[in-house]
Amino acid sequence: MTDQPESTDAAKEARAQEAAAIRRRWITLGEGVALLAVTISGLTLYINWSDKRDTRAERAAESRLASTRAARLVLNAGSVEGDRIRLRPTDPAQLVQSQTILFPRALGVAPVDTTGEPRIEARWFDSALKRARDKAKLPDDSVGDEKLPVAIVTRFVVNGDTHENAALYDIGYGIAGKWLSGHKLSLHGLSLVRQVKAAGAQDALDKRWAGMPAGR
Repeated sequence: MTDQPESTDAAKEARAQEAAAIRRRWITLGEGVALLAVTISGLTLYINWSDKRDTRAERAAESRLASTRAARLVLNAGSVEGDRIRLRPTDPAQLVQSQTILFPRALGVAPVDTTGEPRIEARWFDSALKRARDKAKLPDDSVGDEKLPVAIVTRFVVNGDTHENAALYDIGYGIAGKWLSGHKLSLHGLSLVRQVKAAGAQDALDKRWAGMPAGR
């Protein structure tokens, strides 16, 4: 009879220890669930932030690419009228404001500035070109694909922004006539050679001219 209280106390203590252990397990499980929730939440935030950052980077790259494309100008012959070539950008969104057309220094032709109507006129350089051809002993008559290099510096607007572009172009022309009646130039078109920097456009043009028959 004397051992019963001790057994009862031992049983109570065992149950108390088991209950405490269960509570600790629940606390540990709860802490784990809370930690998992925090981890998931943090991971979700990071993924969202990373996606937004990637989207912003892609948009910025697309914007830079679009800006680069917008700033690159290529001129075409909108129409050819024999002694005049009317110029236009290949991109209709580009609006030409003004141009400076540079000629090889050897011709002795001053640069020509145009405003509002991009064009090339034979009268700007025909006399000088005829003299250069005569000096180089080139044929009096040539209706083929003769070339005169020029540099064109263009100021233009696209999407509200102003840009400047410089490039070398070849003017295609023919020459016909006789010594007594005179010779006449006919302009055939325009072709892009390459883009250049405005500051070095004249030097690049003179170098190209020096490599052509009339430039030697």
